[in-house]
Amino acid sequence: MRDTLRESYESSPETNGRQGSSPPDSYPYTRPDYPYDRNDSTQQIHPAFRNKPRQESKVQGPISRLRKLSSSSTKKLCNRSSHIDKESDDREIINFEDGDKENPFNWPRWRKWIITATVCFISILTGLPAGAYGAGNVGMSKDFKISQSSFPNLYWATTSWNLGSALCPLFVVPLTESMGRMFGYFSSYILFVAWLFGQAFAQNFATMIIVRFLGGGASSIIINCVGGTITDIWETAGSRSFPMSLYGMTSVVGIALGPFVGGAIQKDLNWRWIYYIQIAINCGFLPVFWLLLKETRGNIILQKRAKKMRTEEGRNAWAQSELSSDSLMQNIRTSVTRPVKMLITEPVVIAFTLWVSFAWGILFLFQNSIGQTFSHEYNFTTFQTSLIQIALSVGAIIGTILNPVQDYLYLHSARRNKEEKNTPIPEARLYFAVPGSLIFTAGLFWYGWSSDPSLPWIVPSLGIAAVGLGIYEIYMAVINYLSDFYVPYAASALSAASLGRNLFGAFLPLASQALFRNLGYQWAGSLLGFIGLVLSLAPVALLLWGDRARKWSSFTKEAAEEDGDGWEEDDESGPEEQNV
Repeated sequence: MRDTLRESYESSPETNGRQGSSPPDSYPYTRPDYPYDRNDSTQQIHPAFRNKPRQESKVQGPISRLRKLSSSSTKKLCNRSSHIDKESDDREIINFEDGDKENPFNWPRWRKWIITATVCFISILTGLPAGAYGAGNVGMSKDFKISQSSFPNLYWATTSWNLGSALCPLFVVPLTESMGRMFGYFSSYILFVAWLFGQAFAQNFATMIIVRFLGGGASSIIINCVGGTITDIWETAGSRSFPMSLYGMTSVVGIALGPFVGGAIQKDLNWRWIYYIQIAINCGFLPVFWLLLKETRGNIILQKRAKKMRTEEGRNAWAQSELSSDSLMQNIRTSVTRPVKMLITEPVVIAFTLWVSFAWGILFLFQNSIGQTFSHEYNFTTFQTSLIQIALSVGAIIGTILNPVQDYLYLHSARRNKEEKNTPIPEARLYFAVPGSLIFTAGLFWYGWSSDPSLPWIVPSLGIAAVGLGIYEIYMAVINYLSDFYVPYAASALSAASLGRNLFGAFLPLASQALFRNLGYQWAGSLLGFIGLVLSLAPVALLLWGDRARKWSSFTKEAAEEDGDGWEEDDESGPEEQNV
């Protein structure tokens, strides 16, 4: 039967009787999330199938008998021979057509906003345990018999959380890409809740460290899926700008609100209730999330469509992603090794990773430092110091409100782009990053030198808000600029930055107690401020010489060569998809 099919195909006028004229295993496409070109929905389809209606074969014998098989028999036959059909010459490659309602880009705006709001809320919920943990320090130190007098030993559990956030996505995110967003969300969410149970019922500190590592990994995987979902449903940079601003805000606010949530709970309850209540909230919202969310990753939607066509219609239909020759282990290997290589060899990645990592480390360092400062200098209770932590969230919200101006300047920079016409200049992503980084630095000086009981508590709190604003601007600048700078390798560049960011968040706060105790609040704040000032030179340098840096980069050269040869871009995640 297969020989008959091949003879029929090779004798068609489109193939001119050529042998081996099957469509190639892959076609270049502009966006790895969707195997079709945005401007021409038929570009990826082999000429033998383009605009050709499906017709009944006139060949008698095995093919005509196959048409007459019952539906159930067809399913069995297709299932038995799927591994053969995938390599056959008459396969159909299924893509989204123009205006296809199943294409997430074409979904109604109300549905897109419901999904965006839902996943951003998930980002907050899964970030809360990172900061809420510290509110239970007093109770845990008694129950676990952990001394805090000379070293913040209880912080090791937060260190393990950030280590899980740094390492787990490198190995698990490729799996979520091949199995879909819904799989990534709900498998990780169930594990996330399970590790909350582990934290709530931990009977010793070693158990707490282990389950915090696993909980941080699950949380980070979910947050990666959030960024990918936004990329899946908002097509253009203009439409995606505000949703990405919300995503950046919730990434910071989720962690920054943790101490307030934990402090409010432990005010009248045992520290374990910090986790009991989070378990109840997350379990209550889980079915709601299931109802509100749906699969957004285009290749998964196409795979399901192709599978349905094979099983129900007997057609030899396949999605482009099903024809990929890369195995899961190959994708995992690339996901791990390429970010490390970029972190070692790419000056832009190194500089921006240090920049955002220091800012992220300060976010976690302040969870210790604010409690230390306001309890000693202002005699605040744990709950009162947790209220001060809200200042970080206020700064991030202010940054979100201002971000549309940054996006406007970025989009309108396309008029001045001499390298690629009608394409925004990557360095335009940094217009707000430079003043934002300086505000971050000023906030560190402000916080250090105003932490004095002779001054009202609101004065250092304003410095904390300035730091929160700076962290948000730095975080958004790094995400967006690395995505524009390393277009086909954006996910690897962001993974490198995420790895460094979470490692700084894991270890920098361990120095908080000794730093502020030995240097004093003023000079400790000054030391951090001077480091921030030096790192602020990174965006300034790229504003001046960013175009030269792109020419020097080995990865951008490789991408340009591949693009010139007409091959498809590297099968990376979308710009915000992996380890943001």
